[in-house]
Amino acid sequence: MSGDSVDRVPFPGDYRASGILLHVTSLPSPDGIGDLGPTAISWIDRLEESGQSWWQMLPLGPTGYGNSPYQPLSSFAGNALTISPQWLVEDELLAPSDCEHPPFPAGPVDYDAIIPFKHSLFEKAWDRFRTGTRADLRPEFEKFCRDHGQWLADYALFRSLKAKFGNVHYLEWPIELVQRQPATLEQARGQLSDRIGQASFAQFLLFRQAERLRAHAHQKGLTLMGDLPFFVSGDSSDVWANPQFFLLDGKQRPRFVAGVPPDYFSSQGQLWGNPVYDWAALRQTGYRWWVARLRSLLCHVDVIRLDHFRGFAAAWHVPAEAPTAETGSWVPGPGIDLFQAVEKELGKLPFVAEDLGLITPDVYSMRDRLHFPGMRVLQFAFDGSKDDPYLPENFDTNTVVYTGTHDNPTSRSWFEDLSVHQREIIWNYLKGRGAKSTDAAAALIEVAWSSVAALAMTPLQDLLNLGKEARMNVPGRPDGNWRWRSTEAMLSDSRFEWLRDLTRNARKGA
Repeated sequence: MSGDSVDRVPFPGDYRASGILLHVTSLPSPDGIGDLGPTAISWIDRLEESGQSWWQMLPLGPTGYGNSPYQPLSSFAGNALTISPQWLVEDELLAPSDCEHPPFPAGPVDYDAIIPFKHSLFEKAWDRFRTGTRADLRPEFEKFCRDHGQWLADYALFRSLKAKFGNVHYLEWPIELVQRQPATLEQARGQLSDRIGQASFAQFLLFRQAERLRAHAHQKGLTLMGDLPFFVSGDSSDVWANPQFFLLDGKQRPRFVAGVPPDYFSSQGQLWGNPVYDWAALRQTGYRWWVARLRSLLCHVDVIRLDHFRGFAAAWHVPAEAPTAETGSWVPGPGIDLFQAVEKELGKLPFVAEDLGLITPDVYSMRDRLHFPGMRVLQFAFDGSKDDPYLPENFDTNTVVYTGTHDNPTSRSWFEDLSVHQREIIWNYLKGRGAKSTDAAAALIEVAWSSVAALAMTPLQDLLNLGKEARMNVPGRPDGNWRWRSTEAMLSDSRFEWLRDLTRNARKGA
């Protein structure tokens, strides 16, 4: 498979490429969590060496509840936990001794230990900067604050207030702050000016490091795919600063919350709890907030996977007091209108539509009118129907095929949990499609890579044939998600050589 351009979405008919799905936090690091620094640079080099031309990440925003990247504290800010301490030392904003710590475990991310450690580093870097270290960066920092304007000011104040009030939900703050009364906000800005400066500086550092990483990816011919959550967290600077864009009651509590009805992942549906949009109010502004949201993410990535794409056609609104997502109704979204406004402001639309789950004809029609590539997941392909859209013989070329996603079990554990009869059916199918591997994960990758889909992707866990211990997320599980992390040894595995050969052969067969 070839991938000689980072600017080809939607895909032309002859485009074929491949890549790996791996979140930044899942990279190995001596500091307990994957970051944007040297290990990410090495990861990009590893992808290029193995013939890959795409790296897909999960949402990059600052995490809140459950450390979920799909519950960010802001749609605009980045996750400061992914700032590289090694690059801060290189920038003379930290001393090597500042980064000394007891060894973090090489396995899953321990957020309870990582968060205070990283925050202590940001405090030290900010103290050095504001007292004169790297004065040459000050004009650049001031320009960053001007360029990112209102969202950065709102986010920095929001994070500072959350720290002041013990990280409770913003609805538990004094009512004057909840209602954003101007005099009270101005007083808070004065009292918390140092914290606000530190929060803004952390975003400056993160954007700066992300720009460096992206430049390296482009030098290596890699396209970076990010992920935009459709909804935002109820406890976020987005809702606090822009309540007029959400369906809230007089006390700024959600009247309805987001979710999906019963589906493959859950018999009771999924109750996500996010507030839902007031699309009429957003439309009156020309969708200004959504345009700015997309523009911010495109500072870090080249292509955006639009999570829950069906929500642009209609979203499942559940009454806020409902115990499960089984009760609710489909409420129309903005449809094509939003994307026309985005295209007017940002130009071409570098989007991939996450069109999984309960999809109705209007969603497919909107996707096709916009020429967005859709997604196909091979784990969903074996329901016994010849018309199953997840079977490779039913793919359209304008498609991204996955063995599985962050919400799926790893392909190895998925296959192991099937009945003997189901495994036999799947093996017969995979071998009939030319798969030569002896494990199901590799066989699925072979079939994905040989399909007509423009882009083939696999999670790193599937490339390495990992089991249940490596699952990233179990939808509906309240804790224990988003913690999986690879090791240095994993990134040196011989499977990368196998992947390089597979990719080369798939290119020849195209």
